[in-house]
Amino acid sequence: MNMDGAVDKPKDGPQDRLALALAEDMAAVNLLIRERMSSEHAPRIPEVTAHLIEAGGKRLRPMLTLAAARICGYAGTDHRKLAATVEFIHTATLLHDDVVDESQRRRGRPTANLLWDNKSSVLVGDYLFARAFQLMVEPGSLRVLDILANASAVIAEGEVLQLTAAQDLATTEDIYLKVIRGKTAALFSAATESGAVLAGAPEDQVQALFTYGDALGIAFQIADDLLDYGGSSAVIGKNTGDDFRERKLTLPVIKAVAKADAEERAFWVRVIEKGQQNEGDLERAMAIMARHGAMDAARTAALDWSRRAQDALKVLPENPLRDILADLAQYVVARIA
Repeated sequence: MNMDGAVDKPKDGPQDRLALALAEDMAAVNLLIRERMSSEHAPRIPEVTAHLIEAGGKRLRPMLTLAAARICGYAGTDHRKLAATVEFIHTATLLHDDVVDESQRRRGRPTANLLWDNKSSVLVGDYLFARAFQLMVEPGSLRVLDILANASAVIAEGEVLQLTAAQDLATTEDIYLKVIRGKTAALFSAATESGAVLAGAPEDQVQALFTYGDALGIAFQIADDLLDYGGSSAVIGKNTGDDFRERKLTLPVIKAVAKADAEERAFWVRVIEKGQQNEGDLERAMAIMARHGAMDAARTAALDWSRRAQDALKVLPENPLRDILADLAQYVVARIA
């Protein structure tokens, strides 16, 4: 699975089955997205937004909202508005992320900031956040509004925390978890929790779906970080070692730094904090991580979060969608198992 939520082949994976099961709802969500991303006065807004929204992302987050509502017995249509809200929040964060990261490619295409400019990307992202808040108000649930507004704040907080934690060897696993909750898990858990709340589900089911989304997002991100040190670019959509070259402190590195002797620590200071990387440094970093079992420990953590997500679903009513969500939690860690 790649970072924008698109699941890689095969096409009969759980996300494809989820899309098939929710096809009618998703058709309505996509129509709503196209309607609400329009702007009468600023044609650049739909130009920039369409470039990203129509780029082939698999819409995982909105499908999580739809599935959660349906599993909890929801029979109305407002869950579609929440699903569109979640996709707008996600798209806004992608636009902002690409500016912050100075990215040039997303989903195999040039980024909006490259095609237009940074100002357009930031301002259109702001517009999508505003559209998201308009949509999330319409179902009339203060609790849903609280969940989605809080998630938006956690996402922004995580981005700022990542700026301060980046290239700082003092970054702990707790800080890493806060960063990846902002980066991935906060919107997953908001997507699932808000669907359950809209459906009027009992509190244990609401909590279960929050826990599922949170654990799914964390497992997803740890797996992605692991694959950076052991997956081909064709599989993960980026080159092996990209995180190392960008001096990102992901879980395998954090675990290796925690066990480093003086010589290894000097190596990490040079390549991560100072950014002085030479030929062969990636291989040395991977050898150090292997020596301390850092990769295996991170793999164990990802599998634990995946199991936590699957276990959370057990309190929910029996439903084919529930089974697909359980399969999805297994699938996001399948290639590192």
